[in-house]
Amino acid sequence: MTADVVRDDARDPELPGRLLAAERDALIPLLRARPDADFELRTACPGWTVRAVLAHCSAALTRVVESRFGRDVFSPECNDRDIAERAGRSHQEIVDELERGMTGAGAAIAKAGGVLDGVALGEWVHAGDVRDAFGEPGAYAGDRLPMALELLARISRERGQVALHADVDGSDEPLVLGARDGEKPPARYIGDAATLVRLYAGRPLVGVRYELAGVREAELNLFG
Repeated sequence: MTADVVRDDARDPELPGRLLAAERDALIPLLRARPDADFELRTACPGWTVRAVLAHCSAALTRVVESRFGRDVFSPECNDRDIAERAGRSHQEIVDELERGMTGAGAAIAKAGGVLDGVALGEWVHAGDVRDAFGEPGAYAGDRLPMALELLARISRERGQVALHADVDGSDEPLVLGARDGEKPPARYIGDAATLVRLYAGRPLVGVRYELAGVREAELNLFG
């Protein structure tokens, strides 16, 4: 995997859709092959099982496709309602909705001008949460990782996060994240790309090795 330095702030409107479609092709067959008991496994998201994560993801994408947003959309309260509304559905019905959402949301995200790009990144991270719960290798890695890192770099800049140069294993140049500040040197990260994703997603970091200087872990969390 090569994570080249990101220098262009221009948005690629098709990138979120490509990421979703590629993740769909990897995740959906995995979900359809798992027994029902695996949907009750706990994930890295506090209080959420695999089923709850998938219900949240399918609901979020359905909202995007249908342009159905409210004042508290994507808030914890909204997420809880979405999950509760799907309590009577089978696991595979939730997977069906997720597949439709991952197929159809890209066009809507592209037209939104960037405000919904984080939904695609969040869906990819949640797919990693599911793989992690299943014990699958490379939960937050795989061939979709370069697209996710490109999206992560731009979103972290747009949200004004601390500037960080990430020396990622296997890359010749650093990945530039966060907002540039000419008066302050960027923070530094040394480690693998999957652990960098865990840092920005606020996921557990047990059993991993990395170096971080100039910023605290909590300051990197994109999702609160």
